[in-house]
Amino acid sequence: MKYTLYILSFIISLNAYAQDEKKHIREGNKQYKDKKYEEANASYKKALEKNSKASKADFNLGDALYKQKKYAEAIQQFEKFVAKTDDKKLKANAYHNIGNSYLESQKYKESIDAYKKALRENPSDDQTRYNLSYARKKLQKKEEQEKKDKDKDKDKKDDKDKDKDKKKDENKDKDKDKKDDKNKDKGDKKDEKKDDPGDKQDKGDKKKEPKPNQISKKDAQRMLDALNNQEKKVQAKLKKKKVKGQKVTIEKDW
Repeated sequence: MKYTLYILSFIISLNAYAQDEKKHIREGNKQYKDKKYEEANASYKKALEKNSKASKADFNLGDALYKQKKYAEAIQQFEKFVAKTDDKKLKANAYHNIGNSYLESQKYKESIDAYKKALRENPSDDQTRYNLSYARKKLQKKEEQEKKDKDKDKDKKDDKDKDKDKKKDENKDKDKDKKDDKNKDKGDKKDEKKDDPGDKQDKGDKKKEPKPNQISKKDAQRMLDALNNQEKKVQAKLKKKKVKGQKVTIEKDW
């Protein structure tokens, strides 16, 4: 008898839990419909606390998270739901919503994979097929834009490198010109000293001018003989004057 009572009480308890679970799901659905997504979120979690296998609560919780733009959490929730159910159509719906969450996150490759999984479970889902096509176009557009941006950055880098090389070449040319001008100035000064006709003429004239020390012995002897002869003439004249002077009588006026 006690055993029978225990079974009855256990069944009543299970029914009470089931009623609480359904009650929370109903509350959550009403809140979801009224766009009170955070409150619906809380209600679905309460239902799962009562029954962790409540597939409806799992799925609806994912929807509530999606509406709050909590896409990463929504994906996790739908993946939990997929792991719990064997219903192909419900799995397809969950994968569809996973694809939508990735699409909103601009993760187009992941969204494409999710839509493909949804179509494997339900090939006749036109909405999923449309979303798959849309995600592919978005991915293509994104890749084209990334390529354009990459090419643009490369062009900017190339232009920048060209400007650097151009400036470097200009600086090299300037330095070379300065060096050439400097060498030219040195060369001109050197040529002026080397090729100045005036200097050459002066040097030539100096070479032509006889130096005192360069008189030949013959000329020196001739000059000496001339001086001796002149000296003799002078001496002879002095002697004559001396003799004449002796003949003159000078009278003093007293």
